Amino acid sequence: MTDASRARLGRHLRRWLGRWPAVATIDIVGSVRRERPGWDGKVHPLIGVRSPDGGVLSTTPATRAQILAAAAKDWEDLPAVLPAALGRPDRTVYSGVFRWCERPAPLSDAGVWVDATDEEVPEWLRPFGHQVLIARDPDSGAYLAGVGIKHHDRYGRELAVGTEPAARGGGLARRLVAQAARRVLDEGAVPTYQHDPTNIASARVAEAAGFPDRGWTSMGMG
Repeated sequence: MTDASRARLGRHLRRWLGRWPAVATIDIVGSVRRERPGWDGKVHPLIGVRSPDGGVLSTTPATRAQILAAAAKDWEDLPAVLPAALGRPDRTVYSGVFRWCERPAPLSDAGVWVDATDEEVPEWLRPFGHQVLIARDPDSGAYLAGVGIKHHDRYGRELAVGTEPAARGGGLARRLVAQAARRVLDEGAVPTYQHDPTNIASARVAEAAGFPDRGWTSMGMG
């Protein structure tokens, strides 16, 4: 990992979580960021990122003591104990694979950037706002796939990709993700990518686009 990439990632995680790097195996931080709207205008009261050296779990200042009292000894135990600890047994805490990219794969561009409000943009991409990246059928012009960017802060931008069923399997998603990652890097931010550990297709897209699995994981509340 280059010094520049490490610096970008560190700045993003400090702003997003409230602290980075972790000062303990499970470093629980009370951050006002968890009380404010996130990239989608919604409040995300629980976010965590863990590296092989330790993890930061970011929550609201008011609920930090409740989580500390849950006394989970391992990061893997947190999803099971957090809903009850927060008084929200109806909620689910999920884990994901957390990836970032410093050198996108040298794949050819596959899409064009358009405003998220453009009439041709599908509904799932509209909440990302700003501009989104879409690929069209070269013959019919029909929408095939797209990438939205979650603008967490000025240093960290998370990519999300979706492909129409008929267009899957041809390498379109990886080309779009690599293209979007190049733009994020050019703008001075670090591109990140998260997916469910069981989503093999998403993992393959990430790897092929230049987002290796470094053994980092993420956590959030659904």
